Amino acid sequence: MAVFRYDLLGSPNIGVFSLATDEYVLVPVSVPKTKIEKIKRFLNVKAIRVNIGSSLLIGVLATANSHGIVLPNFTHDEDVKVLKSALRDVNIERIASKQNALGNLILTNDYGAVADPRLSQGAIRAVSDVLGVEVVHGEIAGFPYVGSLAIATNSGVLAHPMLREDERKILDKILKVPVDVGTVNCGVPYIRSGIIANRHGAVVGSITTGPELVIVGQALNVTA
Repeated sequence: MAVFRYDLLGSPNIGVFSLATDEYVLVPVSVPKTKIEKIKRFLNVKAIRVNIGSSLLIGVLATANSHGIVLPNFTHDEDVKVLKSALRDVNIERIASKQNALGNLILTNDYGAVADPRLSQGAIRAVSDVLGVEVVHGEIAGFPYVGSLAIATNSGVLAHPMLREDERKILDKILKVPVDVGTVNCGVPYIRSGIIANRHGAVVGSITTGPELVIVGQALNVTA
């Protein structure tokens, strides 16, 4: 099974601290190299050690796909320099927005993105330019912070178990992959907090249950 239990910085909330695409994974500078090597192997990608504006909360603050990385405006110049040096073919930009927790507010893969309705049209256009995909407003389970309530890869979406049918249709249309529902870390519906994933595999929080592992693998098509 290509779904692995793991923790980062002593926490099962691995999605709070890291961010993965089909091409790379971003992890805080303080994560030990031995941990990083395992994550690289799990997801079959290169790893970049970086912080976002002195914060370890990469998965909360940033969002990304294979085409680009969207960063909050307070990201340090040195952070941007590290990313651009490691990922020369990826668009890397800070966007001006009152909302800084962009990872919590934007759900994306290489085919499209769904964003918190509170993000302005100007911010939406900027995100679209960086990620190279169509971006639309949407909700999950009636909540606006869609990035925290689901994980999207180029193979599937796993979302909050109370996802409504009208919301599912938007995710399916924009992200262009099958959509399923579930939880992580022994019943947590805030999916993104406990998972990083791409088309090669998924890494979930260390307290994720066996039944949750099965659902994650099926939803993201990483059970081979």
